[in-house]
Amino acid sequence: MSEELKPHVVKSHDIRLDSDYVSWVHDVKQRYVSAQIKSAVKVNTEQLFFNWQLGRDLVERKAEEKWGKGIVEQLSLDLQNEFPKAKGFSARNLWNMKKWYLFYSGNESFSELAHHMEESLDMKSLKLQQVGVELDQNEKLQQLVAEINFPKFFGFVPWGHHIEIVTKCKTVEEALFYVRKTIEESWSRSVLIDNIKAHLYQSSGNALTNFAEKLPTIQGKLAQEIVKDTYDFGFVSLPAGYDEKELEDALEQNITRFLLELGSGFAFIGRQKEIIVAGKTRKIDMLFYHIKLRCYVVVELKAVSFEPEFAGKLNFYVNAVDQLMKTDDDNPTIGLLICKDKDQTEVQWAFQGIETPMGVATYDNIRMNEIKSQLPSEEAIQKRLEQAEEEYLLKLQEKNK
Repeated sequence: MSEELKPHVVKSHDIRLDSDYVSWVHDVKQRYVSAQIKSAVKVNTEQLFFNWQLGRDLVERKAEEKWGKGIVEQLSLDLQNEFPKAKGFSARNLWNMKKWYLFYSGNESFSELAHHMEESLDMKSLKLQQVGVELDQNEKLQQLVAEINFPKFFGFVPWGHHIEIVTKCKTVEEALFYVRKTIEESWSRSVLIDNIKAHLYQSSGNALTNFAEKLPTIQGKLAQEIVKDTYDFGFVSLPAGYDEKELEDALEQNITRFLLELGSGFAFIGRQKEIIVAGKTRKIDMLFYHIKLRCYVVVELKAVSFEPEFAGKLNFYVNAVDQLMKTDDDNPTIGLLICKDKDQTEVQWAFQGIETPMGVATYDNIRMNEIKSQLPSEEAIQKRLEQAEEEYLLKLQEKNK
């Protein structure tokens, strides 16, 4: 028996660990994680492609007309009998496959929309690199020339998510919006359902902006998608007649909730960010950096309805950040004005002649802090305690007489 195979105890002084070893182990771990991701994505993609093709067969072959209304149930029994250990061959799931394929294939613009989405997805991310490699290196999914192409990014979305999406969405555009969000933000099924119920698609990307005119095409589309028409500030409680400072205070105190409401990709840099121009000090309400857009985002808050002069001030701040903070690696800074209310015509006219990219949104659902107003002040409580103490001492004196 060789020395290496004989039972022995490894002693610490028999091991010499250096930076080269640490680097090598790190590389091994990364390769293992990469292999796991590649394997999971490939398996899910192949399974989804099978579901896509089976749904296509049920549609294209007009199975019910050809073999009768019970053909899906019969197919389910045949497949379960042939593959007893396999999951996913219930009649209900087969119906879902048909519904899934029919939902997308019934839209003439689906292929074009899917193509544009694939181009705009962040292909630099680890997971998207894996699916790209897996499907492009001579292992492309075999499809007939005439059929609706199966988008390879579908492979990042679990089957259960796909069914929730096509069941609850009314249009292909809405469905692809939630597919994108699931991929980019790694949504669980429950998070997906919550966002569909909250009508995230309807509220996202509808803010009045000039992004399409002032930003490169791809960045303009992404920027439009990250801003909402109305932000839900239901996590904030303020007194009646609150001002901008009180609104800023409340949002900063609830910055985690505020970031969640803004959406993924926002990083909070600071509040009342001071800039000095021409010897004068000015302060930006809130400054963020968007990771995906790779740009600064200037947020101005107004506790009143939109006024045209607000656009000029925001324009100044956006230009200031571009000049003082933006680097060559950053994309152009964008501005976002969040007001209590807005008029579309006023916003559009205010934007005319402005070259910086900016948008205007509103907020709602702020809770009025009525309970606090009904409570006595700290001074009133202190005075009442003093009165109670005096009354107690008087009673004690009377008792001792």
